Amino acid sequence: MLCNPIPLLLTLLPVFSTATKKTTQTHSSHEFELQPPPVLTPQPLNITTLTGNAARESIFECWSVSDLRVSTVPGIQGALVGSLAPGSALNYFNIPAKFDGGLHNAPVIQLKGEKKKKKKAEARYANFANQITKKNRWVYFTSGLAVISLPASNAKATTIRGGANGLILAADIANVSTQGHTTVYPGKTQTVGLTIPLVGNRVPEHTVLHPGPCTKRDQDV
Repeated sequence: MLCNPIPLLLTLLPVFSTATKKTTQTHSSHEFELQPPPVLTPQPLNITTLTGNAARESIFECWSVSDLRVSTVPGIQGALVGSLAPGSALNYFNIPAKFDGGLHNAPVIQLKGEKKKKKKAEARYANFANQITKKNRWVYFTSGLAVISLPASNAKATTIRGGANGLILAADIANVSTQGHTTVYPGKTQTVGLTIPLVGNRVPEHTVLHPGPCTKRDQDV
């Protein structure tokens, strides 16, 4: 775990064009077909955000939180990078398949089943839960599947798939949302990711693009 506040640098690797000339390179006895990356231009980073409304209900909003710029750093030159609000720690999670996270403001994980298994699970995740309770935080799902629903709303549940668009901002903590949200992990494999509590519990500067989660069009690079 990182003890000191750290700035989080998000690197988005470019999507390779299929219309450009292919080249072949050999790396450690493996051959890869590579193509010159497309020319990218600066653009915003749009993130699905859980927050609270005036009635203290959890809601989804699509926030623009950072301006992505084209990197000149060797190794990722031509990719898009952007600085996010600094985090105070880095927590890893690995959630089993078919998992029910229950209703919560922070991701307190609950297992159904035998008492022994439940006690072991509670002990296993207690430290993780205590670290992030009442904290606004980035949540990055690197793999797997999370389905988030809002008990106080008729809004459709939002599915977050691990990977390129797996980053969300969870800011519906207890002082802005009475009930919070419900998360289940219905995938056939475990859901893996990272949580990064925000320094001083401060959400980043942002622009609200629209109510509801970000769409594929909002997040396509």
